Amino acid sequence: MDARIIKGSNLSNTLNYNEHKVQQGVAECIHSANYAKDTEKLNFYDKLRRLEHQASLNENVKANSVHISLNFDSVDQLDKQKLSAITDTYMQQIGFGNQPYLVYEHRDAGHKHIHIVTTNIQQNGRRIDMNNIGRNQSEKARKAIEQEFKLVPAEYHKQDQKQHLKQQLIVTPKRVEYGKTETKHAIQNVLDYVIRRYKYTSLPELNAVLKQYNVMADPGKGGSRIHKNGGLVYRVLDANGKKIGVPIKASAFYNTHFKISCDLLLFWILELSITN
Repeated sequence: MDARIIKGSNLSNTLNYNEHKVQQGVAECIHSANYAKDTEKLNFYDKLRRLEHQASLNENVKANSVHISLNFDSVDQLDKQKLSAITDTYMQQIGFGNQPYLVYEHRDAGHKHIHIVTTNIQQNGRRIDMNNIGRNQSEKARKAIEQEFKLVPAEYHKQDQKQHLKQQLIVTPKRVEYGKTETKHAIQNVLDYVIRRYKYTSLPELNAVLKQYNVMADPGKGGSRIHKNGGLVYRVLDANGKKIGVPIKASAFYNTHFKISCDLLLFWILELSITN
């Protein structure tokens, strides 16, 4: 199981993201906790009002939206009841057991995953400290849950990915089709192929190749945190070349990010030396 936690400042946007997936028919709200009504009786405004009311108990905290995704191996046998039990256990262990939260099962990727929408403002108005929560509480909870529910460990994927890269033959990858294959693995296959077969001297040149496979390396908009830090995320493109789905940090791809970053850095240094 892999867990990812994102803090934000707009509960409405976080909730709307998941509700939009429901409207598209690729997600379902399967569980809720600490709400006055049963999950199936909650409408959009019930869901949002409960979260916003709790967040309003401490208006000094701007980043009061918490969006968590739990991702599972394709071999894990997980129905709605088990996903709900896993969520409750996870939220309790990271200190969010008493918070109002909503659980959405997404079905737009090749692997089973859920999204959790909640707030870090407690009933007493205090903020839950989230510094290093991913590295500490979340990581401890993940390992315990993998054992309790007999899930494929996240470490297995890392080891399997390294072995796959060592043994992988250079085979032309197929275009990535969002929702039909596991996004991360599909992008990894494209990147492995491209960095072996193509020479690029800039990000636009790299993207010109990646777009043939419905993939894009995105440095973020000017002024964004990703852009300021010189980072990259990878995005899947639809048939019209528009970004679709959740971006994946470049650092999540074993070795590939280091190779691409070094190549682009060398070309950038070379370009500066020529112009100067």
